[in-house]
Amino acid sequence: MTDYQTYNPQHHVGGGVGGMHQQQYTNTSPRAHQAVKAATAATAGGSLLVLSGLTLAATVIALTIATPLLVIFSPVLVPAAITVFLLATGFLTSGGFGVAAVTVLSWIYKYATGGHPPGADSLDQARDKLGYKAREMKGRAEQATGMGHHQRADL
Repeated sequence: MTDYQTYNPQHHVGGGVGGMHQQQYTNTSPRAHQAVKAATAATAGGSLLVLSGLTLAATVIALTIATPLLVIFSPVLVPAAITVFLLATGFLTSGGFGVAAVTVLSWIYKYATGGHPPGADSLDQARDKLGYKAREMKGRAEQATGMGHHQRADL
């Protein structure tokens, strides 16, 4: 049969201590279970659809009432909105730069005091590679000018 079971209130068996009842369950078909699921989904979906329609209607009514007020007060509201936006942007930017500066200074302090902050290996590799290239270019420059190590010692 099926694994679906529902409570059937007609099959109460009385008795027991403290008025407790034993419940009997009967098997139901999968179609009935699917019908209950569909009815529940339709009810939930329909109520949400009605709620969204009411929200849309309330929004349209609020905009209809607020539009004349926005037009009347726009010479004050637009510059005020621009000012608030610029102030908020400035404060957020300065705060972000402050956090970045503290983070960088903390990283530099850890690196300088011998700690091992994230990315230190990459910095060390880049420093070594740059030093190697500098020595290589110095050697090429000395060879190009004809001043080897021996000739320079004589000067």
